[in-house]
Amino acid sequence: MACSLNLHQFSSPTTIAGRTFSETASSKMSSGMSTPSSQATTLVGSPNLRATLDRENRATSLPSSAILEYYSSKASSAIFLYDLAREAGLGNVVRTLRGTESVQEHAVVFDIQSRAGAGLTLLGRISEGTSSAATKALTAYTTPSGLAQMQPVLGLFPQPSSGSRLVLQIPTITHWGEDLAILPTLANLTPFFSSIPENFSVLLSATPQEIIDFAAISYSISGSHVIHIFDQWSAGRQVSNKKTSYQTVSVPSPTSGIHTEFTRAGYSFFEYVGPTDASDIIVILNGPLALAIKNILTIIPSLGVVIVKVLRPWDETNLRGVIPPSAQTIHVLDDVSSTTSSTPLYHDVLGAMASPSSKTTRISSIRLETKTLSQVLVSAQSLVGYLSSILPINWFAAPEIPARASKRIVFYSNPTSSLREVPSVASQLFVSNPNINAQLLQNVDAFSKPGGVAQSTLTIGSTKDGVDDTPIPFKNGQSSDTDALMILDSSLLKTHDVFSELKEGSPVLIVTTWGGEEVISNLSRANLETIGIKKPHLLLVNAEATAANLRTPALDIVVSYAAFLRLYLGQVAKYDVLAALLTSLFGKEVHGVSIDKIARASWDALQSIPLPGLTVTEDEVVPSREFTFNTIEANSTDSLPQPVVKTSSWIEAAKNFVFREAFAISGEPVPSTEFRQNPALRPDLAEHRFLVTCTVNRRLTPLEYNRNVFHLEFDTHGTGLKYEIGEALGVHGWNDEHEVLNFCKWYGLNPDDVISIPVGGDPTKRHVRTIFQAFQQQIDIFGKPPKGFYEALSGYAKGREDRMALRFISSAEGSSTFKKLSELETVTFADVLQKFSSAKPPVEALCEIVGDIKPRHYSIASAQSAVGDRVDLLVVTVEWANPSGSPRYGQCTRYLAALKPGQKVTVSIKPSVMKLPPSNLQPIIMAGLGTGAAPFRAFMQHRAMLASKNIPVGPMLYYFGSRHRSEEYLYGEEIEAFLQDGVITHAGLAFSRDEKRKVYIQHKMLQDGRMLSDMLGQQKGQKGVFYLCGPTWPVPDVFEAIVGALVEYEGMDRTFAEQYIEDLKEEERYVLEVY
Repeated sequence: MACSLNLHQFSSPTTIAGRTFSETASSKMSSGMSTPSSQATTLVGSPNLRATLDRENRATSLPSSAILEYYSSKASSAIFLYDLAREAGLGNVVRTLRGTESVQEHAVVFDIQSRAGAGLTLLGRISEGTSSAATKALTAYTTPSGLAQMQPVLGLFPQPSSGSRLVLQIPTITHWGEDLAILPTLANLTPFFSSIPENFSVLLSATPQEIIDFAAISYSISGSHVIHIFDQWSAGRQVSNKKTSYQTVSVPSPTSGIHTEFTRAGYSFFEYVGPTDASDIIVILNGPLALAIKNILTIIPSLGVVIVKVLRPWDETNLRGVIPPSAQTIHVLDDVSSTTSSTPLYHDVLGAMASPSSKTTRISSIRLETKTLSQVLVSAQSLVGYLSSILPINWFAAPEIPARASKRIVFYSNPTSSLREVPSVASQLFVSNPNINAQLLQNVDAFSKPGGVAQSTLTIGSTKDGVDDTPIPFKNGQSSDTDALMILDSSLLKTHDVFSELKEGSPVLIVTTWGGEEVISNLSRANLETIGIKKPHLLLVNAEATAANLRTPALDIVVSYAAFLRLYLGQVAKYDVLAALLTSLFGKEVHGVSIDKIARASWDALQSIPLPGLTVTEDEVVPSREFTFNTIEANSTDSLPQPVVKTSSWIEAAKNFVFREAFAISGEPVPSTEFRQNPALRPDLAEHRFLVTCTVNRRLTPLEYNRNVFHLEFDTHGTGLKYEIGEALGVHGWNDEHEVLNFCKWYGLNPDDVISIPVGGDPTKRHVRTIFQAFQQQIDIFGKPPKGFYEALSGYAKGREDRMALRFISSAEGSSTFKKLSELETVTFADVLQKFSSAKPPVEALCEIVGDIKPRHYSIASAQSAVGDRVDLLVVTVEWANPSGSPRYGQCTRYLAALKPGQKVTVSIKPSVMKLPPSNLQPIIMAGLGTGAAPFRAFMQHRAMLASKNIPVGPMLYYFGSRHRSEEYLYGEEIEAFLQDGVITHAGLAFSRDEKRKVYIQHKMLQDGRMLSDMLGQQKGQKGVFYLCGPTWPVPDVFEAIVGALVEYEGMDRTFAEQYIEDLKEEERYVLEVY
């Protein structure tokens, strides 16, 4: 086909100061503009991220949510990453930063499941405080659904202090409807907004720059805990040129209140937009809908909008100050789930405007249901129609929607294809140019097509038009506003409606291996009809064949990008301009092929598809599907392909064994004086592992007793394992052999087949397992599945009923069903697979979506200084029955309980807060419940060893609690011996079920108030240290007992005593290890 192209339809590339974009871009890049590979497509999560953001007033094209994660990582002592937030695309940046920096520089990250009462973990951490990062906050990431689950707990949080501040980062992501469409609704938070605790500030950000600035403000406020709700539906994920201009992360001062910080950053609690004489005012929380209303104000006469950016503290005076005196009616929009839901924002505004000093203004409540939001947050046309129905507007003629000033280019691709990178590469040419306002946003539809569909939208405008903060998915121009379309997955032409938003006569570039006639023959009925009406200019390029002719298949991305450039440049496109742009972007050659050769081949490969008279018949085409945004891909941490798991024959396995140097995992490079890492011990894990031998497994409770508490001893001789007193032993347990074999039989797997698994971070190195070994030793098939597993599994379900059920459970609406399965029925991965039996991923995929068995950590119950090459554990088996009567077991305690002397166990060491004080003379107060006695046995052994060598030691108080003395006085004989020898100077033993009135350790502590006061208080100067290990529930009562002792015997007032204990935490003299 001749390559005579008519590109006049898109022949006006953005003009800047009288120069076309091609001229500006050429001069800019020839002066040293960075290449696309150095930008957001590869920068997120790389070490360059830190270098980019560590300097103030630095322009960056990273997504705002990535910069928010950077600020969190710098300003937090720890980050709790809830599963819902991971599904919202958060977490990869903080993980990568933690991996490249020291503990002091970036926060440690903990994964946590979303469930009712999940906020108790944060409460326990805040109550414990921190000594290593006293000026840093505790951060948690979750979604509106997760925040709603925390609501009952947040009211229990103490007043913030320098070492106990909580910052909740909340991306506005909620799944809704049968297609699980993602919407920025806050309807889930309606009950929470009605009862926000007084010690919490609530900020709402909606633009990319606001997200960055409000994130920084969150960590600069000293007087309250902070909830920052930000737009992740659009602004948080879009790539655009922005400034990290507010501040670097700094230590909050005592005077850093929210009013001060907002004023310093140039923001107000409320923003008013509209005419000064507006009669109707809309009040709305900051978010995408607020920005959309702000955008269409010029269309609706006498309308203004007040955007709430700080919901708490609620500043009534500030609100009244921004509302024009001309206001007759204030319309308050509340996101609600139904017409009967409460309206907290309305009641806030009503209270503010009901002041006696305010003139009479009508306050109207508007309940915006989620279904309505999904309809109005589509286009200016739909939003104007909605507002016309709720506002007293008399149109004399239909309002005219002005055309969008910027250009809009849409890309469709397969998220698993290499060509998915083309939109990111294309965007950098515009995003990096200071004379252009450009934004890129990628949305994914995971369900409408196997493998999913990615829709990337690039908007391009001139800086002279100002910054357009309207959400990218919102069409703020006329109904059809796409100026150009690039289809990188031609199979979508058969299945999806991709032309409906295209402007008439606009160009469409299709990257395909099909010829022109084949493209036309594969169009769906809807696409044929739309093409017949809109008459687009169809172009195609066979990037695969062009790259193959250049003998470098990997060049298909560059060829596709070159075709896009020619499409964009339109009539001003010239070969020398194209070659110059490609050279500036990629250098003189790519993969050894000269850029001139690539440019020439790409130029020649672009073909025009003629549109003959199109006829549509009823039976020759299939219906088209609509694109639904229902999935967010997390920010990529690097450009390397992720490790894959694959089964192989024994021949493939033999390669890994015979050519061990090429494929196997090498030992860590350590000095010869140290013990080498055994590469066969869980090579998928980063921490140092040891192979120890079980020598003792002794039950401590009677056989007839309903709790099995047992004592374990492991021989560490020759392993090099060293541990400090109070540290924890990570046990890498195995699944039950018979359960693994039964699962393999049901799933149709041969246990003797081999799986070759690449090592994380180095795909050239592999370790080999049989399927039986993998599922017994590594894959957590009998573990507890997170919500994301249901969503991942739905893609493999062949039955529609199973597929829809799995999608529902993974959605926000399915939270109660997920909670029932997870917490009541306590289902495992294997249970879910059997329940939805039409979903059977290949074993390779199953291994990846299930994940690995995590080590379980147990406090070490021995002191190496006393026992030598040995490590002891104190363990209680975890077993229960679900409502249907099926027995359930804790995976690791079951494994440990079955150990026999002589068996080998893989272990690792984890540091702990349970450390002995620096001086042997400091008094020690130990409080242990049940197996919480483990670390204190180590304390006692060590001090007994010192005493045996005539080394002076301080007093030891031991409080221990369990149900019955005769069954659960753990290590009772040893305790009595330590008491007789004077190692323990006093013991408070509480056996709650042995007396009519239940007695707990806090009651024993109340009896010993003077002793505790002497050791912990100021008057005696003994500098005693208090330790508590065990469950969380006694923490408040223990705290009260010590406060009471200080008040009664030290003469402190209660407020001072409470602060005194907080100070002890900072000094590591009040140490809690609770769970």
